[in-house]
This record gives sequence, C-alpha cells and structure tokens, in this order.
Amino acid sequence: MRESPRFDPTLLDSEDPPPFTLHNQGGRPRFILTCDHASAAVPRHMDGLGLTADDLSRHIAWDIGAAEVTKHLAAGLDAPAYFSGYSRLVIDCNRPLTSPTSIPSVSDNTQVPANQAVSPQEAAARAAACYWPYHRKISGALDRLIAAGEIPIFVAMHSFTPRMSDGAARPWQIGLLFEHDRRLVAPLKAAFSAQVPGICIGENEPYAIDGPSDYSIPEHGQKRGLPHIEIEIRQDLIDTPEGAELWAKRIAEALETVRDTAQPLEILPDVNHNT
Repeated sequence: MRESPRFDPTLLDSEDPPPFTLHNQGGRPRFILTCDHASAAVPRHMDGLGLTADDLSRHIAWDIGAAEVTKHLAAGLDAPAYFSGYSRLVIDCNRPLTSPTSIPSVSDNTQVPANQAVSPQEAAARAAACYWPYHRKISGALDRLIAAGEIPIFVAMHSFTPRMSDGAARPWQIGLLFEHDRRLVAPLKAAFSAQVPGICIGENEPYAIDGPSDYSIPEHGQKRGLPHIEIEIRQDLIDTPEGAELWAKRIAEALETVRDTAQPLEILPDVNHNT
C-alpha cells in the first residue's frame, strides 16, 4: 500500500510527482525506514534545473540504487518506508534548511544553473513543497508510535558513489553512520561480517554525521532517543535489480539479528553524550 500527499500548488502541478511516498503503511513498527535521496525528479516548471538528462541520472541528483534496496527492505522486514519525491538538487532532504548545501549551487564539480543565487522566497517555496511534507509525515508517525509505547529502530537508507570526480576510490562496501549513539554499530558490524567474511565496512565512512550538516538522523533518531543508524551502500553494488535485492536481504538479516539480540533497545534520555 502506498500513500502520497496532495500537491503544493505554489511549486508543483498535478502532473508532478508527490513530495513523498509511503510504502507498506500497515507494516510492523519494529523498524521505520527512510530514503532521503530516493528520486532524481525535478518539478516540471524548473526545466531540469538547467542540467542535462545525463547529469540528472548521476549520483549528484539522487542516491543510485537506494530506493530499490529500501523497497525490498520494507518488504523483507514488513516495515513502513518513506521515500522523498524530488532530487537532492531541488532541495536536500538530509540537510537542515540553514545548511549551505540545502540547495547546492555545485555538486561534485558540476554547476547547477537554477541553484545560483536562490532567493529566500524560492528556497522557502521549495521547502514547503518538497521537504516539509516528507519530514512532517515521518515525525508524525514516530511520535505516534512512541506515544503508544513502541520503540522502532530508525534506519536511514543511502548510497554513495564509488569515486568522486576528484577523489580516490572508496573501498567500503557498506557504511554505518552515527553521531553520538553508537549502540547499533558493533552488533551490525558483527552481523554483516558473519554473513560476508572479509566485508569492508566503514564506520562513519565515507561520511560522518554532523548535526549542523545532517538532518534525518539528528532530527528523527537522536532527538527522540530512538535506536538508529544510517546505512550507506556503494552504488556499484546495487545498481542492478539483482544487486539491490541481494543487499536488501543482507541488511534485513543483519537488522533482524540486531533487533532480536541487542537488548534492551530503549529510548535514551540524552543522546548528546556518547553511548
């Protein structure tokens, strides 16, 4: 079952995709899954942000493979999954609105013509149409679950390019990202290593979560004291249907193992200290 919201007439029209979709709404609330960079879509009137179709298919526009993995994961875990509806170049759903990369003018050495000198009014319109509907839906669901006595594991799904245009190759197959709360990190590393001997796991690699520059984990996981993790998968491993399904199965197995064995999973009263 999928849910999508009404369109915001200030930016989107009836032929534009919705700002989010919810898959498996009736799934068990043991896990809540999100995919902040699920789509490369751009509102029709924005003319592709001035980019070519090739640019909009690259990793700068979305997290390649992440949505497919998350769909399989939602089915495997019987968990609700929330997917953003628009490209991270329209507005990045994993950035605070105050971040300079909320609406990036350059991404991996590629200029984004429509993002040069964006006015506060336009930035607010993009947020109202494409950012807040997604995050408010997630926040509402989490708050209702907590009020009902449930403690879901919050899992933010992402993917990363094997190599930035001016950087070295990234060796990690999967990354486990966290800021202050690391209670899921060691159990997940052990679970993945048991499945795939020799797997290369990045701990806060290829990125590290930083409150001022990240949004989903700090806002939805840390703020509520929920057990949480951001999972990054290297894109060349999941850019085929077979790869996406394989890694979804591995992640589902690891998460189920942790859910069943890493007890107690409780709400932490203060996530601003290392755990």
